[in-house]
Amino acid sequence: MEPSLRHDVTDGIATVVIRNPAKRNALTPAMWSALPPLLDRLAADPAVRALVLTGHGDTFCAGADIGSLSATYEQSTGLALPAEEALAAFPKPTLAAVRGYCVGGGCQLAAACDLRFAEEGALFGVTPAKLGIVYAPGSTRRLVELIGPASTKYLLFSGELIGTERALRTGLVDEVLPTGELDKRVAEFTRVLVSRSQLTQAAAKEFAAGPADAERITYWQEQARVSGEAGEGIAAFLGRRAPRFAWTPPIP
Repeated sequence: MEPSLRHDVTDGIATVVIRNPAKRNALTPAMWSALPPLLDRLAADPAVRALVLTGHGDTFCAGADIGSLSATYEQSTGLALPAEEALAAFPKPTLAAVRGYCVGGGCQLAAACDLRFAEEGALFGVTPAKLGIVYAPGSTRRLVELIGPASTKYLLFSGELIGTERALRTGLVDEVLPTGELDKRVAEFTRVLVSRSQLTQAAAKEFAAGPADAERITYWQEQARVSGEAGEGIAAFLGRRAPRFAWTPPIP
């Protein structure tokens, strides 16, 4: 089976599958390079309301395929960072659905998603200390913002893997599901995401990423005013019906 990124769009959900089963879905240089343009296309697709990133079979991603690199720091970060940043910048909700190993670059990608759901038995780790690689400052800060400085240092200093219990406790994952229940829960939750206001989601994602300047605050206030989303939401609540939210994000 040739290493690749597979994707499909169904009922508003784009699913991107990391597929390299011979190497626990490790990402080859071609796969790293393919991810940013793929995300750009999905971001521009008005049919896409949310994105799920997962791995083929019983593993999420074991990181970079070191055997296909010369294992230099420049090559490793030069490929991984644009993919990570493209995922973090994706303008719609993103969720990593994790089974098995979520290690190195795989954990880097999962951390760049908005949310992470994991199956019991999944293992997480960030392993540059095993390779003598300096972990990128942006990736380090993203991890600190997600799980705090102490847990970040534990992972980066040791390169040790942690299980779902500790990952949930530190905030690295948001939900842990019993074996066989991950797909059902992800499908259920993404249906909820699709039913909610994209205006609310887009503004919340931008504000959560950092302080907003006056221009962006004014922009979102204007979008809220002209969209009529709040009026529709209140009318739906009073009418005891599902809301029909119509606002869509501008094409990036």
